[in-house]
Amino acid sequence: MLTADLALSWQRGDEIKPRLLNAADPRRLREAQTLVTLFKEHVGRARGELDRAIGEYAGTGTDYRVMRGLTKLLTDRCEFANAAAFDPVAARRALFLKASASHPVAGDERERIASEVATELGCAAEDLLPGLYSDLEARQRLVEFEEIAAGDLVDRYNVAQAQALLYRCTGMRLKVRRQGAEGYRELFGAIKAHRLIHSVKGSPDEGYEIKLDGPASLFHRSQKYGVQMAVFLPDLLACQHWEMSAEIETRRGAAVFELKSDGHGLRTTGAGLVGYQNPVREKLMEGWQKFDSAWTLEPSSEVIDLGETAFVPDFALRHPDGEIVHLEILGFWTPEHLAERLREFEHAGVKNFLLAAWEELRGSREPFVKETANVVVFKRTLDPAAVEWAAEKLIVNEQLERERLVKGRQRESQTDTA
Repeated sequence: MLTADLALSWQRGDEIKPRLLNAADPRRLREAQTLVTLFKEHVGRARGELDRAIGEYAGTGTDYRVMRGLTKLLTDRCEFANAAAFDPVAARRALFLKASASHPVAGDERERIASEVATELGCAAEDLLPGLYSDLEARQRLVEFEEIAAGDLVDRYNVAQAQALLYRCTGMRLKVRRQGAEGYRELFGAIKAHRLIHSVKGSPDEGYEIKLDGPASLFHRSQKYGVQMAVFLPDLLACQHWEMSAEIETRRGAAVFELKSDGHGLRTTGAGLVGYQNPVREKLMEGWQKFDSAWTLEPSSEVIDLGETAFVPDFALRHPDGEIVHLEILGFWTPEHLAERLREFEHAGVKNFLLAAWEELRGSREPFVKETANVVVFKRTLDPAAVEWAAEKLIVNEQLERERLVKGRQRESQTDTA
């Protein structure tokens, strides 16, 4: 993606849009191809040489930021490595320590010290001094470059400009039109994969309205969350039947960035980036396989209707007695959002659910004060034993509630008979 200093947009009134390149413009395609060729030609050479070649080509003209933006995307496709076969930091430390003991160093003494250090490090003496600063960025070697077609580079640049607007997003609303269950699961899956704070209203028959918090609306973890919001965009572009309205914070005040699934004009082939990988889900599944429990843990793809809202759990916990507890591992979260979510379940009368909240992804320092058996807060790892205990507690509470209701009806029946 692009850094904020390379983001280009235009604003008219309260409308804001990214500045896009014409992917059919021959001049833009030539520029993109020239940059791709420069990167290919510099594989195996020092990064400083590549930077100088790009600087000479890009210049400082009116398109400088565009050229630097294209360069940034190409640099993301590179792998750089130290050219030396030894650790240059360790080599410098050893060399300077030996040299300090023989100060001043001159003539043959310099070669002797270098030879001794090379022997200690297990490298050739003639390679030591030339590689002494090989870890500096300019001296690193370009060892691998993932080539891309010029047209695809321009397309990716345009998507990246749209992504950059979301760094300053205070909130996003998605209107999802009625469609098949698979379409809903694809969109909800993309939201959950990037761990975005969201609330859902609607139903499968009428469609859904999804509200996502933006990074600028949080004061904690906002940078990491902003990247996740931006990385989510290519996945959204690949979905169908939606309308997006994102409020963007600008120097001139709030502005709105709007897109529609059937008219955004952004090509997303290969434009997606791997989002933040929350390891909790995978570790829980691995841990459960080794955990001795009567409950089974199964991945869930359900979209559970809560009346005015919806619930998309990650797992279904099943007991041999037939009890089911749905488990969602929250992504980024705030106590305010969590409390609102619990009210939605209460309003719908749904009790067989667990929400697991990871302290690492808390988006606010506001305390969570509501005590409930439906929330499991954890610091590092979501322990299978803690999940089992919480599920068992829910079932016991439900059974006690049923018994209380039965006894209440019995007392009412006895009173009426008397």
